[in-house]
Amino acid sequence: MHDIKAIRETPDAFVAGWSARGVEDAAAVVEQLLALDRDLRAAQTRGQEALAARNAASKAIGAAMGRKDLAEADRLKAEVETLKDTIAAAEADERRLAGELRDRLAGLKNLAAADVPDGEDEAGNVEVSRWGSPRTTGPAKDHADLGEALGLLDFEAAARMSGARFAVLKGQLARLERAIGQFMLDLQVDRHGYQEVNPPFLVKDEAMFGTGQLPKFAMDLFVARSIDFDAIEADAEETGLRIADEFRAETNELARELKKAVPQEDFEAAFEAAVLQVAAERRRLERVAFERALAAGEFSEDRYLIPTAEVSLTNLVREQILSEDELATPMRLTALTPCFRAEAGSAGRDTRGLIRQHQFSKVELVSITRPEDSEAEHERMTGCAEAVLKALDLPFRRMLLCKGDMGFSARKTFDLEVWLPSQGTYREISSCSNCGDFQARRMHARFKRANSSGSGEKKTEFVHTLNGSGLAVGRTLVAIMETYQDEGGRIAGPDALKPYMGGVSHVG
Repeated sequence: MHDIKAIRETPDAFVAGWSARGVEDAAAVVEQLLALDRDLRAAQTRGQEALAARNAASKAIGAAMGRKDLAEADRLKAEVETLKDTIAAAEADERRLAGELRDRLAGLKNLAAADVPDGEDEAGNVEVSRWGSPRTTGPAKDHADLGEALGLLDFEAAARMSGARFAVLKGQLARLERAIGQFMLDLQVDRHGYQEVNPPFLVKDEAMFGTGQLPKFAMDLFVARSIDFDAIEADAEETGLRIADEFRAETNELARELKKAVPQEDFEAAFEAAVLQVAAERRRLERVAFERALAAGEFSEDRYLIPTAEVSLTNLVREQILSEDELATPMRLTALTPCFRAEAGSAGRDTRGLIRQHQFSKVELVSITRPEDSEAEHERMTGCAEAVLKALDLPFRRMLLCKGDMGFSARKTFDLEVWLPSQGTYREISSCSNCGDFQARRMHARFKRANSSGSGEKKTEFVHTLNGSGLAVGRTLVAIMETYQDEGGRIAGPDALKPYMGGVSHVG
């Protein structure tokens, strides 16, 4: 999220930056933001001036009363009432304009770093380096065909229970996938110093907003809706108490009416029958209200399935003020979690196989740093992801993404692309991004500088956040299956994974 003060001070930089990132008519976007900002500050000024005038008038009332100038006191009281209305109107305008400005800013992507190349899409990405020799000879069967031929990869069973873009892994193939994830996690913890975290897989919308998935990418997310039975029961109890009060009032009214309408000897039986009828109707209404609230989900609470552990890990510092000492060495966090993506807009892309699934596992890397440390940390993080591919002897290349191909929250991104023999090309397996203070502003994540000026003041700044895949487990499995396949259709396990495979050297 961007600081409106920065847009106010350097509007041309934001016009150029957003234009380069594909924002249509960025000049008009900036002008709309500045117009909202002007209106907001005008409303704030109106409210402050009216408040000051009200305070002055209130003080003057006391003075007028002291002089026994009742006419002046009455005039000032009327002025105070008018000013109260002015203050209330200004506050309403301020809330409305602040919300509209925040919503506009929340939908605008981060600006690119100075060294990010221009370009509209992946064609503008720049290759930085390569490692390893791509396999261009020998068997190059697609991983889906390999897995199905071995009877260890079942897409039909997954489709019967969950639909398209799910898979069932069995036997040694399931074990190989588990081994890959455990190996990656151990490597990042033991060799690279990341702290392992087991975070929630379900998060509130505030967490999704913080890392930039909401509101812009809501269609890519899975929502889990739960019914808050405590709230429903509390509401039902409140309804029951209200109905009980109404019931007592109605029975009293019934008694009065029946005394007029029936003989004294028939009153008791008539009253009992009428009360039972009213009570039954009240119980029915209460039950209908409860069931209607339950069916409508009026008391439901939505949570989102994480599309990546970046959401959970980065939000660990939301609404926090860290000390500079805590960031003297960047805070480095990692997690192996399932990830869930709706893949909206990806129809027809990688529809078969494990490349683009609704559910997959990934080892995520997240760093929280001081602003001056984030660029070096970005290089380090990318190197940590590369170390996995090197250890597994999987050829890859590093790509610097252009401005038009970067993610919403990123200011600079390196993609790692692994070689897939069946496709004869490199495919993305990791994306490592420096987001600067963009996510931190959305999460209100800050740190306090140690006093270095001698003034006694400690400055509070937004942290910088970084995230990367270290790596996507399913895509790594695909690369291993295709790279290590033999003529007989078996899959050899990389040496680095043998300690995790219980002595099994080949799958199949």
